[in-house]
Amino acid sequence: MRGTAQRRKLRLFLDSNVLTGGMVARWGLDRAVLALCAARICRLVLAEAVRAEVEENLLLHAAKLTSAEADELLEDYVRLIDLSRPEVVPWPDRALVLSSRRLIAHQADVPILVSATRARPDWLLTHNTKHFTPRVAARTGLRIGSPADFFQQLSQGIAERPPHGRQPI
Repeated sequence: MRGTAQRRKLRLFLDSNVLTGGMVARWGLDRAVLALCAARICRLVLAEAVRAEVEENLLLHAAKLTSAEADELLEDYVRLIDLSRPEVVPWPDRALVLSSRRLIAHQADVPILVSATRARPDWLLTHNTKHFTPRVAARTGLRIGSPADFFQQLSQGIAERPPHGRQPI
């Protein structure tokens, strides 16, 4: 890059609802997040706990589709993983999950939260604001938000940058 340091890619830890939503939606912010990851503009941080849930959800969704549509959905998922080359976060060990139960009220989310805490992403993106609350964010030091929150913050950063080659006034 013409004498400037290359910027570090934002690392996005996606909850299963964002990843599944992006796979089944024809358009929307969930799908836009996946596009950023597939293009490797942002780095997908994928927890094995999330992957298992997504794959189960996609199979359930595929069962409601025609055979051709189901095949396309599952092939698109495989292609996303191939294109994005995610940073994979292994399942947390049982003892760590048990000791971390106080971090979040919904126990099914503990392995996901522990995985995110270990990975330290720039963002944990979720639609589950009932469980992934500001209090959970404060306890863990994670930036937790929806895809809309992410794009809002991203657009503010873009708006604050001067046009290429110009100095701010």
